[in-house]
Amino acid sequence: MSAELQAARRDATLILTLSNPGAKNALHPDMYAAAIETLSTAERDDSIRAVVLTGAGNFFCAGGNLNQLLENRTKDKSVQADTIDNLHGWIEAIRDCPKPVIAAVDGAAAGAGFSLALACDMIVAGMSAKFVMAYVKVGLTPDGGASWFLSQALPRQIATEILIEGKPVLAPRLHELGLVNKVVPDGSALDAALAWADELAALSPNAVERIKSLVRDAQGNSLAQHFETEKHNFVESLHHRDAQEGISAFLEKRKPRYK
Repeated sequence: MSAELQAARRDATLILTLSNPGAKNALHPDMYAAAIETLSTAERDDSIRAVVLTGAGNFFCAGGNLNQLLENRTKDKSVQADTIDNLHGWIEAIRDCPKPVIAAVDGAAAGAGFSLALACDMIVAGMSAKFVMAYVKVGLTPDGGASWFLSQALPRQIATEILIEGKPVLAPRLHELGLVNKVVPDGSALDAALAWADELAALSPNAVERIKSLVRDAQGNSLAQHFETEKHNFVESLHHRDAQEGISAFLEKRKPRYK
């Protein structure tokens, strides 16, 4: 079987599975376009409330294919540049998707696989899951936004350590550092992520979408700019039907039922 991105539904959750049998779910350019198209479809589908990204066979993703990279060295530099642009398009699609995206990581997330996990809004990982930025081990530098995500989330010294040493970092340490949300028994990351997605599906879709955008935009806004963004979103949310249902349900001591 060839490398592919498999898509499936479970209730209100879209499950995207990285599948590349025999290659630890290494990435392939065919996955990039499929991912962008699938996430675009999910954005327009109101019945989808959350997305879970996982890997087949209890292994998240080994990153790029080194044999393919060697082959690309024989081609014009634009070939590799175009491939990276497509990967970055996938990363942006995850960030821009209005639905929360949860990475379910068992086994390992290496290279661009680590970047994909970092692009997700939340990460659930197995206790023994490894996260590896080993580009430096083969004389390369990161792609997929890895250096940006790590530098935004961690002190400079820790981000530099992870990127320059290229050593595996276990899920418990990343949990302590605040990069991994939940550490669960090995082999149960997907089940835990799906259970979390079910909880998110019960929340106001309008509020969840706006909160995701607020968190994303905060990284580029001054406090004064963010005050204005928060004000706009609060007022719009108050006049949205979800607020009517949410406030009424709270006052009536019942669970809200969002459409």
